[in-house]
Amino acid sequence: MYHPDVNNYDTSDIQFKFEKVTITSAQNIFLSSWFSFKKRDNKTLVFFHGNAGNLNNRIYKLNEINKLDLNFLIISWRGFNGNSGKPTEDGLYQDAKKTIQWLEAKGIKKKNIILYGESLGTGVVLELAKDDIYAGVILESPYTSMVDMAKKFYPFLPVSILVKDSFQSRSKIKKNKSPILVMHGMMDTLVPFHMGKQLYQEANDPKYFYFPKSDNHMMQYTPPLIEALKKFIHSL
Repeated sequence: MYHPDVNNYDTSDIQFKFEKVTITSAQNIFLSSWFSFKKRDNKTLVFFHGNAGNLNNRIYKLNEINKLDLNFLIISWRGFNGNSGKPTEDGLYQDAKKTIQWLEAKGIKKKNIILYGESLGTGVVLELAKDDIYAGVILESPYTSMVDMAKKFYPFLPVSILVKDSFQSRSKIKKNKSPILVMHGMMDTLVPFHMGKQLYQEANDPKYFYFPKSDNHMMQYTPPLIEALKKFIHSL
């Protein structure tokens, strides 16, 4: 489930200014992170990445996010990007909660924070969003649960018993009261498109979607996707 050493994503040159920061999580684990702060009046987008690779693999996305009227913070999970610790469902939840606390200590309130989850990170975002109201929630290539994912790959195994980190996103989506944008490529070969569509259908209003016909799991930051992000952010 967790592949911190896999490096198979597009890499690009950094086109934004940022500060390397360290966020202290539970068990005294230090999370390498990048923080791009422009001005106090901006909303702050927090990017929670997927189950593989490191911060550099998301540069092509951050380059485009940087062009929006936002501050942004991207963290790396425990066990990723040279961080100590072992990734687990509870551990990632702790990492995310400590990240929000870190921002709050800087005077950035939840009402001005946009949560962005990429793949695995979508389950973490929904864990946060079920308990508090944020400026907005963005889910990229989300899944209904890791149990459902395991059933896809191992249909003849008792996966509900074997899967320890279940990330039950479907049961949490209805508890989210923040505006939400769900993005999912119809050609996703890893997380089936129907999972993202189902989460969108069960989400509360206000809700928005971007479902391109030709996109795969790691979505391309094409002009239509960027426009969908802009419209959502401007609606907040």
